[in-house]
Amino acid sequence: MGETSATGTLSAAGKSNTQISQQLELDRGQVRLWRNRWIEASAELAAAEMAAVSDEKLINLIVQVLSDREREGTPNFFSTEQVVQIVALACEKPLVSERRVSHWTATELAQEAIKRSIVEKISPRSVGRFLKRSDLATASSSLLVKRQSR
Repeated sequence: MGETSATGTLSAAGKSNTQISQQLELDRGQVRLWRNRWIEASAELAAAEMAAVSDEKLINLIVQVLSDREREGTPNFFSTEQVVQIVALACEKPLVSERRVSHWTATELAQEAIKRSIVEKISPRSVGRFLKRSDLATASSSLLVKRQSR
């Protein structure tokens, strides 16, 4: 809940959603979501506080307001462990896997993840998304080779 409490603090300081999203490196829509949830619940929270409910009940109410809601859609196909293993694989030199290239491509990483039984199947696009999200601080340059158009 660190992002949500920081969003609330900056919101109370009069910062705009854009300013908050830039400062916290969050999507502006995410900031708007948390701010709107807090506003929608403010009357209920104030009433609970005025009714002198126990701190435990007030904290539970706040946690309920800030908790993620159930969402429709497909559940995650890849576990956190699998994603971590794929990112770790990307940090290895391709020669360790007997790949005769200097840098990994998303396709080669996907093939190697399947070969090592990290996953049953995965697309190069999914591998690319995982690496983009991981924002690897140790990499001095991109871990994937950009495909050159011919």
